[in-house]
Amino acid sequence: MNTPVEGFSKLTKAEKIEWIARNYTKDPDASKQLLERYWNPEEQVQKLHDEFIENTLSNYYLPFAIAPNFLINEKLYAIPMAIEESSVVAAASKAAKFWLNRGGFKTTVLGTEKVGQVHFIYSGNPNKLDSFFQNLKPALIKSVSSITQNMEKRGGGIKDIQLRNFDEKIPGYHQLHCTFETLDAMGANFINSCLEQFAKTLQEQAQSYPEFTSEEKQIEVVMSILSNYVPNCLVKAEVSCHISNLKEEGIPGEVFARKMKRAVDIAKAEPYRAVTHNKGIMNGIDAVVLATGNDFRAVEAGIHAYAAKDGQYSSLTNAHIEDDIFKFWIEVPLALGTVGGLTSLHPLVKLALEILQEPTAKELMQIVAVAGLAQNFAALRSLVTTGIQKGHMKMHLLNMLNQMGATESEKKQLVTYFKDHTVTNASVKEALERIQSR
Repeated sequence: MNTPVEGFSKLTKAEKIEWIARNYTKDPDASKQLLERYWNPEEQVQKLHDEFIENTLSNYYLPFAIAPNFLINEKLYAIPMAIEESSVVAAASKAAKFWLNRGGFKTTVLGTEKVGQVHFIYSGNPNKLDSFFQNLKPALIKSVSSITQNMEKRGGGIKDIQLRNFDEKIPGYHQLHCTFETLDAMGANFINSCLEQFAKTLQEQAQSYPEFTSEEKQIEVVMSILSNYVPNCLVKAEVSCHISNLKEEGIPGEVFARKMKRAVDIAKAEPYRAVTHNKGIMNGIDAVVLATGNDFRAVEAGIHAYAAKDGQYSSLTNAHIEDDIFKFWIEVPLALGTVGGLTSLHPLVKLALEILQEPTAKELMQIVAVAGLAQNFAALRSLVTTGIQKGHMKMHLLNMLNQMGATESEKKQLVTYFKDHTVTNASVKEALERIQSR
């Protein structure tokens, strides 16, 4: 039976590997070799990796790929993507190529407002709290002047502070709802530092406010934290063309446009489909967010909340046909940064940003939104024409052959064979066994 370990964080890397291999794996020697194979102790970059998080044992690699030929606002991009799922990069590239000669992608940043909140309990007269807040607001802003001065010099800082009352949902619950402009930084540390100071100032000022009773002065701060829901940090990406330019897989443009719109309409109306529809969008978004060193978990949470903003989870993309013009677009909240965090530390992140021609945070928002729109277009294009499995399974073929232990020669033969045959697990296994039995 395994027993708890004391002081694991103080062990050396080798000791950590030894302990986990001996106590939690079936073949300790093989496990140690695997962990050591993906760890590069002689490289300077390894020290950076080891300090990103705690208790590191090794590195977990994901493929780093490029989807080329993205024309965005008349500028050509090759988009870095870090992802493990078969067909994502191929699908994005195919969508980029499709729209390259049809006007490309157009994007607009609709807002860059980020949000943080001080959550607190106040059990007194709400009218008194409102009056108190009017006096408090200038003091709150002044209290963080040392934190905000550099951000303000660059054009950012605090945009507004509002008092919000949620007493009907939770007795006594109120919040300071604060909005920020953080420019090219994602801004989490900046926002959280401001919020924690707001909380201190709130409690201090309450103690000396003459209109409060002794009980009302005892404001309880529950927590101070940024929100990953940023509905006003919004970007729009779109494509459009005459339906006659949409002829696809032998399907007339008018028919193809109508099929695409119907597929989007279904995802807007029905949550089961909407979840998978939006998951495909996130294949593109997450891959670029990860490649550029941003927080894909925060992005995911905020985007899925936005997809449910009208009371039902729904499609993030939209399709419209008017005057024989097909229009396909997405509006999505994205809080991203191109300075700070991993962007200045991880060598591949720095390379990804260089490949993207050193974008500002606003430009990165637009690129990421385009990746999501392209991915969705490619998925729907397959679904309403050939079906999703034809392209996906062919991309998955090599993974299947590797799992089955195929040799390089066998893989080469089978890749050729399945150009004209349906890929399923059973058909691949049967074809491999046929070659091996010769």
